[in-house]
Amino acid sequence: MHLSFGQRMLLGLYGLVLRLAFPITLYHLIWRGMRQRDYLRRWGERYGWLDGKLDLHDTLWVHAVSVGEVIAARPLVDGLLARHPDRPLLVTTITPTGSERVRALWGDRVHHVYVPYDLRGIVRRFLDRARPALAVIVETEIWLNLYIECERRGIPLVMVNARLSERSLRGYLPVRRLARLAMGTVDLVAAQSRADAARLERIGADPARITVTGNLKYDLPVPAGLHEQARGWRAGWGAARPVWIAASTHPPEEAQVVAAHRALLAERPDALLLWAPRHPERFAPVAAAAQEAGLAVATRSADGLPGEASQVFVVDTIGELLSFFAAADVAFVGGSLCEVGGHNVLEPAALGVPAVVGPHTFNFKDVTRQLGEAGGLRQVAGAEAMAAAIRELLGDPAACRAMGDAARRAVAESGGAVARTLDLIDEVLAGRR
Repeated sequence: MHLSFGQRMLLGLYGLVLRLAFPITLYHLIWRGMRQRDYLRRWGERYGWLDGKLDLHDTLWVHAVSVGEVIAARPLVDGLLARHPDRPLLVTTITPTGSERVRALWGDRVHHVYVPYDLRGIVRRFLDRARPALAVIVETEIWLNLYIECERRGIPLVMVNARLSERSLRGYLPVRRLARLAMGTVDLVAAQSRADAARLERIGADPARITVTGNLKYDLPVPAGLHEQARGWRAGWGAARPVWIAASTHPPEEAQVVAAHRALLAERPDALLLWAPRHPERFAPVAAAAQEAGLAVATRSADGLPGEASQVFVVDTIGELLSFFAAADVAFVGGSLCEVGGHNVLEPAALGVPAVVGPHTFNFKDVTRQLGEAGGLRQVAGAEAMAAAIRELLGDPAACRAMGDAARRAVAESGGAVARTLDLIDEVLAGRR
């Protein structure tokens, strides 16, 4: 790869800033490790020290940041395993929860390490051991040194399920020269939508290398027997009880979830809340908040499943959210009452569970709009409206079922992104793109 003098200066400045910030990475690991112990394990991988952990060749490498991206990548990874059984497959993540999900889904069928920090020497150590034939980045993770080093080594780089919100675009524009330099190394961008494609082009993606493939999350596989399991669970805690789930919530939403459930209990004393916070460090605090509000609380780790007397059940495990979505009548998907930008509404939709979201859904803008137009999702202005929508839907089972059916149909009609993406990856591997 030939870099101009200006590009070399830009790359050098980027490297200098990262070196000056290098001590912060260690502090960050320790700080996160104090809250979540798994951050202190295998920390050497983040610095490219993989001795004894990887010695691969001709590898298919998929990078998925955390749990959400791993779930999105699941059918893609399954497809790669089926199409290329003789190639090693490496999946990298950033978070321990993502790592745990990789192990739960694929076990020893794939290799897993944490992706390294984006310093040139660290990146080179990682690539020396991983030796990928192809790099697949799920959604939009831009790391300048990693991308450029792949280009220098002749490693094709593909971005799949690529998306860029208006808010993220505004964040990249001040550093668009860096973004343009990185995006210039990408061989193929498989974008979720035309709007995403246009925004990715604005930060430097070559329009000739962009293809709109759709959203991988529409191809979410529903495990066999999931609905039967859900019916068995509900029989145990009371089949006729109204059940809602608050999924992927953040701290600013926690008091609002408690208030919403207390208002529901005033009308339906037998109502049950399944509560799955976004981050593991919030498991204990949300259980404590519900107990302090005078609610009868059970947890997945301590109690297994709710009992007939349980009013709040905290899902304090990783990787079981889909099972609890299937056991709910209505879902509130968090990160949407605060300015996080929302989380994946396609999971409940694929299971025929209607969703309620708040006003902040810029991370899933197109999906939210599509499900809303199909009648499978309701977007509300704030916490009080969210609580009212939950009560209304639980009070009208026929309308609730119709909304869930509409959501399921919308997901089914928008599938096919996985097959399109796998075909494009095969073309890149064969040198035809």
